Amino acid sequence: MASYSFEIGDEGSQVSDASLRMNRMYRWQRHIYDVTRRYYLLGRDRMIANLKPAAGASVLEIGCGTGRNLVHAARRYPQARFFGIDVSTEMLSSAMSAIARAELAGRIRLAHADATCANPNVLFAIAGFDEVMISYSLSMIPEWRQVLDGAVRLLRPGGRLHVIDFGDLERLATIRAPLTRWLALFGVTPRNELEQAFRALALASGAGLTFERRLRGYTQYAVLSLPEGRRTP
Repeated sequence: MASYSFEIGDEGSQVSDASLRMNRMYRWQRHIYDVTRRYYLLGRDRMIANLKPAAGASVLEIGCGTGRNLVHAARRYPQARFFGIDVSTEMLSSAMSAIARAELAGRIRLAHADATCANPNVLFAIAGFDEVMISYSLSMIPEWRQVLDGAVRLLRPGGRLHVIDFGDLERLATIRAPLTRWLALFGVTPRNELEQAFRALALASGAGLTFERRLRGYTQYAVLSLPEGRRTP
């Protein structure tokens, strides 16, 4: 089995509180995470199918967790390079193992970082990314608006930001209250203002935007596309 390690950049001192919180959450859950989450983290594979990175493109996942999405995407797009960051070292340990088992350590790089202040030059010696994806992470990050702003800044001109997460469950009235309480046990808060935040980002950056609510409001899925030759300041 290939060896693997993740990198810790200068951001390491800034992630301690969030890292401790997420490590407590996932120290044991990470061992059953992929088996259990497949039943309710819906839409991830559709997001991956829509990536379609060009040959040589760089793809970052913010909140890469166990590495499940990175492995699936790297297998689907062998011509691209993949990167992942997560604030939980416990989850990164699982991601390292999954990537090594898939024999993809040469094509996927990981780093321990907080998405609100990640510096790609420090972490990966790369200026920016062609595609950034965030899957069911914004609903767990209190500073989720900062993460969105930072994700757009990480994009190269013409790059795209893909986000899939829980929706407002507006058309699931019979299960909305119990499901919301259950998600809260795992520190999950659906971001009902996500579309508004994306529309503000698109307006500020001159970007294109597609935003969908699917499965009766269970999921919300956004793709923001920066214009060529322009990015947010």
